Amino acid sequence: MKLVTAIIKPFKFDEVREALSEVGVEGLTISEVRGFGRQKGHTELYRGAEYQVDFLPKIKLEVAITDDQVERVIEAIIQSARAGKIGDGKIFVTNIEEIVRIRTGETGPAAI
Repeated sequence: MKLVTAIIKPFKFDEVREALSEVGVEGLTISEVRGFGRQKGHTELYRGAEYQVDFLPKIKLEVAITDDQVERVIEAIIQSARAGKIGDGKIFVTNIEEIVRIRTGETGPAAI
C-alpha cells in the first residue's frame, strides 16, 4: 500500500479530483497549505504599497492506494495538475505499513 501526497496549485484541484476519480480513487484528503519552492514567492501591490508574499497558497492532497494503482494515480495527477509553469507542484510516494478502518476494524487493502 502507498500514500501518494501531492502539492498542487489551488485552481487545479477540481481537475485533479476528476482525474483521480476516473482512475478509481474512491477517497482523498486535502489540506490548504502555504509554501514555496523554486518560485520563492512573489510581490503584490495592495493600496499602493508593494509587499513580498513569501509563502504561496497550495493544496496538499493525500491518497491511500494499493500498489497496483500507483502509476495510474501519478499519471492522472501529472496530466491534470500540469500548467507548464514553475510552481506546478510535487508528488511524493511513501509506503504504508498498516491501515485500519476504525468503524469495522478492517485492516490492510480492505481498509482503503
